[in-house]
Amino acid sequence: MSKKKIVVCGGNGFLGSRICKSAAARSWHIVSLSRSGAPTWSSVTSSPTAPDWASAVRWEKADVLKPATYQAFLEGADAVVHSMGILLEADYKGVLTGKESLVGGLRRAFSATKGGSDRNPLERGRGDGDGEGAGEIRSAEPDGQITYELMNRDSGKYTIESLSSFPLFPITLAQESSFANVPSFVYISAAAGAPMLPKRYITTKREAESTIASSLPRLRSIFIRPGFLYDSSRSFTMPIAFAGSAGNMVNSLVGGMLTPLAGAAVEKPLKADLVAEAVVEAIADEGVKGVVGTQRIEDLANVAWRRGML
Repeated sequence: MSKKKIVVCGGNGFLGSRICKSAAARSWHIVSLSRSGAPTWSSVTSSPTAPDWASAVRWEKADVLKPATYQAFLEGADAVVHSMGILLEADYKGVLTGKESLVGGLRRAFSATKGGSDRNPLERGRGDGDGEGAGEIRSAEPDGQITYELMNRDSGKYTIESLSSFPLFPITLAQESSFANVPSFVYISAAAGAPMLPKRYITTKREAESTIASSLPRLRSIFIRPGFLYDSSRSFTMPIAFAGSAGNMVNSLVGGMLTPLAGAAVEKPLKADLVAEAVVEAIADEGVKGVVGTQRIEDLANVAWRRGML
């Protein structure tokens, strides 16, 4: 099997770094894109030092809303992975520095509506415009805040009517991947929303999935929908995963009746490494496309595990 080249946007994050690790185990060519470059290893693993496999990855700096900063890295890629996300939109730094009140921050975090981008990313041409900032997508929020619309949808369906409120990161990245003739695009989505999160957290992800699938048909689009991700290197995730597993068992006993109410809170939690293995296996298996839910994620990870034992 020939070595593949993958580009992981958000490759220095909790899941993104593990996707890079899984791809490195297959000796693939890997480029990680993020605003900061290489990870702060203590935040994604149990060690502050870089693991051996990290040397197999090109840790590049780029801004997904500024295509000129990463277009060159997409050339020749077999797959692009969007592995970025936010849970809450509150400007916690603004609250801590006194620029915004606590009440204001909470209001912004749980707002029913927010601005997406200042333009429709699907109406751009590659290299649209001239000079500095050409082809860039900007937040429609007055202070440039990163919203669910930007993070979950716009970078990853867009209509003129919904322009002011649509997600940008996945759509923009998927469009740039299509421009570069990349065969496959993987969007790390989510199984469902949760009672403690604004409804827009999940609706913007679903809008992104729908738009990418319908507007960019040349891509083999894969939408990974895991529940809560955990790992022992992030100790705080373990009790949450335990509670989620208990909730999932109860939900199974009642035939899934709790899902409409609790969403991801009763979805089976998955180890981050398992999801990463499934993502890489999905890229390798050209028959995989569309929505990949929890059971399919586990099945793909098992295939990857058996492949590694050969």
